[in-house]
Amino acid sequence: MKLGPDISMIAALIGDPARANILTALISGCALTATELTVEAGVTKQTTSSHLAKLLAGNFLKVEKQGRHKYYRLANHEIAELLEKMTNVAADLAPKRVRMGPKEPALRKARRCYDHLAGDLAVKLLDMFIEQKLLIKDKENIKVTPHGIEYFNNFGIEMDKLNLQKRPTCLSCLDWSVRRPHLAGGLGAALLTKFETLGWANRSQKSRIIEFNKSGEENLLTMLKFQQVN
Repeated sequence: MKLGPDISMIAALIGDPARANILTALISGCALTATELTVEAGVTKQTTSSHLAKLLAGNFLKVEKQGRHKYYRLANHEIAELLEKMTNVAADLAPKRVRMGPKEPALRKARRCYDHLAGDLAVKLLDMFIEQKLLIKDKENIKVTPHGIEYFNNFGIEMDKLNLQKRPTCLSCLDWSVRRPHLAGGLGAALLTKFETLGWANRSQKSRIIEFNKSGEENLLTMLKFQQVN
C-alpha cells in the first residue's frame, strides 16, 4: 500500500511533450488562447483541446473567458515553481543546443519566471540585496532585514501588505541560465510589477523576455550600485 501523495498523476501530466510545451509557454505568466498554445504545442487544435482539458482537470491550469476567447494560464505560483525547478534539472541533464537562437542572449539577460524577474539582471539584483544587507540568506532561506523593509517601502513596495500574503515574501529560485539563485516570492513579484509601473521594462507578449528600455536599465544599474548608508 502506497504512503503519501501520489506523484504519478503529476508526472504523467507533465511528461507528454505537447503538454510540456504548453506548460513551458505559460511559465511566462501570460494568459494564452488555445490557438496560441496549439502553435506552442506543435500539434493539431483538436489534440491541443484534449491536452488543455486534461491539464484543467488536473488543476494545473485555470481558464478565463473574455468575449469570444478563452485564455489559459497556470493555476498558481506553486505550479510555476515546480516547472522552473524541472527546467533547471533539464538544463543539467538534457543535451545542450549547439547553436543558440537569435533571442537567446535577451532571454538569458532578463525574462519572466512566472510573476518575477529571472536571468542575469535578476541574479545580480539579488546579489546586491544580500551584499547591502537588505536581505539575508541562510542556506535556501531568504529574509528581509529591518534596513531592507525601510528600503523597499521607500521604493514604493508596501512590505506590511506583502507580509500578509499567503505566499512566502522571499524565495530563492535557482536560475537555469545563470545557475545561481534569483529572488522569487511576493517580493520578487512586487519588484517586477514596480519596474513595469515605473516604465523601466515591458513584458514581451510573444516570449518570456523582459525588455528594459535605456533609461530603465540605467535606473536598474543605479540600484545595483546602491551603497548602504551606515
